Amino acid sequence: MRLPEAAFPPPADLADKLDRYEVLLRKWQGAINLVASSTLPELRRRHFEDSLQLVPLIPAGARTLVDLGSGAGFPGLVLALATGLETHLIESDQRKAEFLRAVSRETRAPVTVHARRIELVPPFPADVVTARALAALPVLLGYAARFAGPHTVALFPKGRGAEAELTTVDLTTLAASPKMTIDLHPSRTDPNAVLIRIEGFARG
Repeated sequence: MRLPEAAFPPPADLADKLDRYEVLLRKWQGAINLVASSTLPELRRRHFEDSLQLVPLIPAGARTLVDLGSGAGFPGLVLALATGLETHLIESDQRKAEFLRAVSRETRAPVTVHARRIELVPPFPADVVTARALAALPVLLGYAARFAGPHTVALFPKGRGAEAELTTVDLTTLAASPKMTIDLHPSRTDPNAVLIRIEGFARG
């Protein structure tokens, strides 16, 4: 399935802000293990481009985004810069949370950082929920349901084994809508990865 045309054209200053982001990430990487060192030579492709490919999957009219287990800000902080969505980054590691705040200050990203465990953040409805390399799909959907309304879209980049994870999702425990849909889109940055887009997973 091909990616649709993005409803959020990139802002004119996106490249400049990503440059600042990269400088800060490389600076902080020496003290905090933000990303795997093996990915640093291809940081733009492995992290920035990998996050940006989710933009076309965000529905037109979306205003708020929640990113679960944000880590170094992928994909949530990058999506905030690319779309201007009011973005909530949830990251329990205090040092990583401080890094996210530093990047958001430097780039003026429209983000709020929640330095708490996901289950301790008071639930609120969001238009989009994202997560990358956080947990297996059934666990992710459980977390995402805390921030889901009837029209919330979940976007989960997944690597090898994504289709096997789909078979472990117990829809009865989610109280999912009969209209729940799951679409798989090929990743542009990793031939072994897919982008999972889910709608209609909110609890009743």
